[in-house]
Amino acid sequence: MDQLALLFVVLLGAVISVPIGDRFGLPAPVLMTLLGIVLAVLDFVPNVSIPPVLILPTLLPPLLYAAVRRTSWRQFTAHKRPIFLLAVALVFVTSFCVAVVSHAIVPGLSVAAAVALGALVAPPDPVAVTAVAGQLGLPRRLVSILEGEGLFNDVTAIVLYHVAIAAAVSGEFSAWRAGLDLVLSAVVAVAVGMVLGWGTNKVLNLLGDPTLQIGLTLLVPYASYVLAEELHGSGVLAVLTTALFLAEYASDADDVLTRLAGHTVWNVVDTLVTGVAFGLIGLELHNALRTASGRWGELLGWAGVVVAVVVLVRLVWLLPATWLTRRMHALRDYEEDIPMTWRETVVMWWSGMRGVASVALALAIPLKTDSGAPFPDRDEIVFIAFGVIMATLVLQGLTLPWLVKRLGVRADTEREKAFEEELAARAARAARRRLREIEAVEELPEELSEQMLRRAFDIGLRISPQWGEEERREGHDKRVRRLKRLRRIQSEMLSAARHEVLAARREPGADPEIVDRVLRHLDVRSLR
Repeated sequence: MDQLALLFVVLLGAVISVPIGDRFGLPAPVLMTLLGIVLAVLDFVPNVSIPPVLILPTLLPPLLYAAVRRTSWRQFTAHKRPIFLLAVALVFVTSFCVAVVSHAIVPGLSVAAAVALGALVAPPDPVAVTAVAGQLGLPRRLVSILEGEGLFNDVTAIVLYHVAIAAAVSGEFSAWRAGLDLVLSAVVAVAVGMVLGWGTNKVLNLLGDPTLQIGLTLLVPYASYVLAEELHGSGVLAVLTTALFLAEYASDADDVLTRLAGHTVWNVVDTLVTGVAFGLIGLELHNALRTASGRWGELLGWAGVVVAVVVLVRLVWLLPATWLTRRMHALRDYEEDIPMTWRETVVMWWSGMRGVASVALALAIPLKTDSGAPFPDRDEIVFIAFGVIMATLVLQGLTLPWLVKRLGVRADTEREKAFEEELAARAARAARRRLREIEAVEELPEELSEQMLRRAFDIGLRISPQWGEEERREGHDKRVRRLKRLRRIQSEMLSAARHEVLAARREPGADPEIVDRVLRHLDVRSLR
């Protein structure tokens, strides 16, 4: 098997792992990691030869962009305090604790190399957290905090990692310089993200065509990451800023086709890239096996200690952080329900899975220092990092669904239904209000006006069938049944039309491009 065949196997696994994971209640990223491990131990599977410097810029931008599309700036600001405590403060605390312990137990490991190890194992992976926690029916509040932590902690960890690597390679370290680099990296990243987001929004309006618009959104995350890195900023923070800007300002309510097609395209990209990323984690077992040759006991002992530090520090930090968050909420009148129960705290603790960023940072450690000497204990650092990733991703990823079920941490479905019904009512009222405005300037036949009024009601009913229950009890049963019957008949009519158009595609002389254009119109009409 060559590298190309291996890539196709991993991509196929990425697609198949989703229904398998749904069937057995297991996270697809964890299944892909296990697939990678299986492939890594097979003799006929080649070693992965991707340059480490390409892993982060290739995999992270689309994954981060796809994750941000599912959230909003409002959610981040509503949970800014717990996200800050986890994404910034906890990364520093974990890095410090890991550095102290690893420096003490690994003979000859320098302080700078120990800090680099701490930085690369400190941040929970945003893709793993989103993919795993998002499928478990957790409270939206909890998922938002975990997503915010996963998206922003890479920024802190990567900057700290680069500072530590620079100190280890050059043999010099300046705390003042490190702090300045952190601030400048963030400023440059935010500036690049805002400018690129603004420019992309303008170009999207000029393009008009959905195909070109979606194509541009596929390029933007990479452009944002690379441009920020070239200017010595944080590529991760730049991608987040660009994605949040576009999510906030680049959404046209009437651009239905672009929104539907873009949602589908990004779901495909997210599924495939996530599968490749976590399959790559498992395939890196080759490197760990080579490093541990003849030293299994020693290396496993060090990795086990660091795993314990990473897991316990997160728990010890979350307990006071949760209390502090609850106190802040009690002192201020927040609308967002931020405080968490002890059960949610336990779930947050066990959701600290490491992944793609940790692997990429571990493999990107230089082979030599500026003096030409080998990087201190590079093989040991890579093995320990791989051990932390495997322990947190596989062990915690496989047991998190059981833990969530055991603790009974679930989303407030009644509250979600109530909000959905509220949106349905608002949508229907907006439609009726617009109808009255039209009637004020146009003379509509009474029959047409009544028909449009029923359509306005139908808008709310399609969003949330429960919304219409009260009105149905007040005498709308007959009309609702009629609407359902009309929708069924219309659906069958559109189906017959689509079959006829598809049949025309096979006729001699038929222009397939015209047929496909007509078919797209019918498809969009079918979704309304």
